Amino acid sequence: MPEPGADGVSEEGEEVFPGPVLGALRASPGRVAFLQGGRAVTCGEVLDLAARLAAGMRDAGLGPGRGVAMATGLTPEAYAAHLAAHALGCRVAALRPGWSPRQTEYALGLGFDAVVTSPGGPPAPGLQALSPGPSPHAPGPRALFPGPSPHASGPRELSLGPSPHATDLLAVRQAADLTPRGRSGDIARLTFTSGSTGRPKACAQTYHAFTLAYRRERWPAPLAELMTGFGRCLISESLAGPVMMTYLGRCLIAGGAAVLPSGDDPEPLLPGAIERHRLTAILVPPPRLRLMLAALDERPVDVGSLRAVVLGGSPAGPGLLTEAVRRLGPIVWQGYGQGEAGVISMLTPDDLAREPAARESVGRPLPAVEVGLRRDGSAPVAPGEVGEIWVRSPHMMSGYWNAPEETAEVLRDGWLHTRDLGYLGPTGLLHLSGRSRDVIMVNAEVCHGGAVERVLAGHPAVAEACVLGAGDAETGEAFHAFVVPAAPVGREDLLALVRGSLSAGHVPRTITVVGAIPLTPAGKPDKEALAALVPAPGPPTGPVTRAVPPPVPPAGSPADPPADSPTENSPF
Repeated sequence: MPEPGADGVSEEGEEVFPGPVLGALRASPGRVAFLQGGRAVTCGEVLDLAARLAAGMRDAGLGPGRGVAMATGLTPEAYAAHLAAHALGCRVAALRPGWSPRQTEYALGLGFDAVVTSPGGPPAPGLQALSPGPSPHAPGPRALFPGPSPHASGPRELSLGPSPHATDLLAVRQAADLTPRGRSGDIARLTFTSGSTGRPKACAQTYHAFTLAYRRERWPAPLAELMTGFGRCLISESLAGPVMMTYLGRCLIAGGAAVLPSGDDPEPLLPGAIERHRLTAILVPPPRLRLMLAALDERPVDVGSLRAVVLGGSPAGPGLLTEAVRRLGPIVWQGYGQGEAGVISMLTPDDLAREPAARESVGRPLPAVEVGLRRDGSAPVAPGEVGEIWVRSPHMMSGYWNAPEETAEVLRDGWLHTRDLGYLGPTGLLHLSGRSRDVIMVNAEVCHGGAVERVLAGHPAVAEACVLGAGDAETGEAFHAFVVPAAPVGREDLLALVRGSLSAGHVPRTITVVGAIPLTPAGKPDKEALAALVPAPGPPTGPVTRAVPPPVPPAGSPADPPADSPTENSPF
């Protein structure tokens, strides 16, 4: 038996990623793994693709510890490229769509030996950073696991098809051995934050930690139950996000097929895709679920095939959870996590059915996750009190790649500071109270934006609420609220609700009624877009209705970058 920690072997003596996925593909080579447009790709064909791509990457000098950046679309070939790079033991990162050229250039300067692109057309924005040499905007060579690069002049460009400026990996006819070569302690994946506050940070996860999500025998009971509904799952977003990447692999391990969007799909994708493809599982952020339910009112389609609706990106309010369960049945799940932390907690259909308080929570921490609530990063808070959420788990990041100072800000003695605020209820449910960065000072009083959002969203005439803080001439700082009405509602009613529930400092300076909360590609509220809608100073006379940019960009399309830190409130 191989020694634990050897090449391709985890600390428990089992194959590291992509071993679990490759094993599932080999077990059923004739089973359909991907559906995209009119195309069906079998498990055996994915294995063949991965083996050829691995051969091309190997010929390009890639192997254990080498860095590979993925700048591809959402296709079976793109996923096979991820499998191939991981089989070689590479450090793999996917560049986020919607980044500026400067952000892409910065990311490519973090020590990558190759970048894999989609064929056709000019290089993606920022790929001019491929040469000559490293990016001038990247930091010095302070990698967690430094080593010489086979391409000293900068990363080499490889392509998933014919390209005038890159090596075509699909032109390779020979096949490489796909036995995993990753070393348990080496970095397997870098998950980038969006960089909307500046340069993106890269969350580094070891092969040991990365593999745990795919170890079926170690899935907690609720996750194992959830995955029985993944017979045909819609994967609609970039593989740069950990949610889609992880659930795609889990879907294949569970024996399901992944449905990928194509250029022929009408927009919006949901809910029509459920009926067209007989989907059994979808992964959506709460705002998109609300839009889907509204679309079902206007034009009903058959959604009876659904067995699992997984919410992530941001917590869903109790009203939306109630409506989703009423309309879709007891198939609604919600996850809470981060790219830095991995999965933290799960809210299950059983929780929603048994405990009314569950609808105001993000579920219970997973068995392998320790949650600590602290005040000022050290002293624990009393039971039931709001504190900073710290977590410790086997699948969290090792640190931010090439950023020791930023790593030291969030990692301490094996614990990760999520920068979220929350409390544990009497039955063990974890409740979020906001982000530590959403705290403002109003007349020297500490006020939490998340608390205002929860109070406003609790009004029966409010479908969604979002709050942001800004400087204020009178009070130093003040909140500005944005609400999507479910029914006619007056500004004074909402102000009275907040005034009666929270301190005076929490009462919003303005309340703006919008048709939809603008979203980032990750499905989170776009607070930069909202900041542009804050009414000019002066006493407001009532709700203001303004045009808002389209809330849901097409899957995989360039758009404004998603909100930074946490990387994602990832489901499971």
